[in-house]
Amino acid sequence: MKVLLIGLSHKTAPIEIRERLDFAPNVLRSVLTHFDATHTQAHLEDVREGIILSTCNRMEVYALVRDPQVAGQAIIDLLSRSCDTPPETFSKYLYIHHDEKAIRHLFRVASGLDSMVLGEPQILGQITEAYEAALSQGAAGTVLSALFRAAIHAGKRARTETRIGINPASISSVAANLAQQLLGDLSQSRILLIGAGEMGEIAVRALRKRSVSNITVVNRTFENAAKLARAWGGKAITFQQMPETLANTDIIISCTGAPHTILNRELLEPAIPMRSSKPLFIIDIAVPRDVDPDVTEIENVHLIDIDDLQSQANENVRERESEIPHVEAIVDEEVAQILDWLSSLDVVSTITTLRGQVEQLRQRELERLFNRLDLDEHERELVATMSHRLINKILHEPTMRLKQEAAHGNGAAYISAVHHLFALEPTNKSKEE
Repeated sequence: MKVLLIGLSHKTAPIEIRERLDFAPNVLRSVLTHFDATHTQAHLEDVREGIILSTCNRMEVYALVRDPQVAGQAIIDLLSRSCDTPPETFSKYLYIHHDEKAIRHLFRVASGLDSMVLGEPQILGQITEAYEAALSQGAAGTVLSALFRAAIHAGKRARTETRIGINPASISSVAANLAQQLLGDLSQSRILLIGAGEMGEIAVRALRKRSVSNITVVNRTFENAAKLARAWGGKAITFQQMPETLANTDIIISCTGAPHTILNRELLEPAIPMRSSKPLFIIDIAVPRDVDPDVTEIENVHLIDIDDLQSQANENVRERESEIPHVEAIVDEEVAQILDWLSSLDVVSTITTLRGQVEQLRQRELERLFNRLDLDEHERELVATMSHRLINKILHEPTMRLKQEAAHGNGAAYISAVHHLFALEPTNKSKEE
């Protein structure tokens, strides 16, 4: 079995592609049912386990597969169907890794090394949520469970043993910092926050640190908006009240989980005459995007989306860059440990397969012998016992040497040689596993 990763991120795909492959929670649960680790339901061809990591900046599928090429195409087809997007639209943006490269990528993601904001803290929680979602749908089995637990452990080590998380930043806090750059002193600025989830709360916290006192929160569920506004001394409004609020807003920060745009030219234009040519800055940090790009056709309206924040994010990580080698060392240690564990699984599987096929051969030859000789029950038992002991003695030394070589990091080469020399075929048991 092989670990396969198929994904795209802010490094390989623009936002208009990433938002096409963003999974709403209900869609994610549905897709995960195709990765059935227990095999009690229909599952993808050649795929035995699967976990999907879907965030604002990445969509990655981790799978345990037999044939990466066959399984990879099946996964791409599943993504296409689930997101109603032709494969040719996103396939050129995908990266595909196997085994150690896939594992190392996951551990680097968990450690904050592959984030848009170096060392940002949210990704570790998102990986945990992805793992728990796969568990709840029966998609994560023994191998991917161990892999993700090890990745989470590596991420925690990176943040406790190094300074990669010093002055933690996130896209939300980068957005708040950009607001300060755009308007200077924010103490008198009026901010409209659309979305009261985790990203919205982080944005409010970051704005308050920059002396913002006039914060209005709007959310699909008014109670959530009111709760966030009360916690930070702001004001909550309904979506019906938003048009009149736009006339007096300096900066809009939008970060909802809506599957479609909620702010467009049609909604904004009526407020423009009341603004007296005052500029309106809109920072859209949602994926899929909350704001239709057509708002930029309105005079004095300026739109910044999550990809535009990349350069701003890069300016905030200078102090943490010196910690990268230390984090990479932790990743190396953790990857080596999980590879040793995976190698031990392969050794056990190979030994089981070898012994199983030899045992089948022994049984066939015994049956052939007993059909030719007139032996009583006791004599048959003696012959069967002798053949069993002989097989054990023959296989004992190769089995021990295979385990020793695996312990010294040579397991893959020796396992391959054993499979080739003995022409091993997977047993029924290994197929189920």
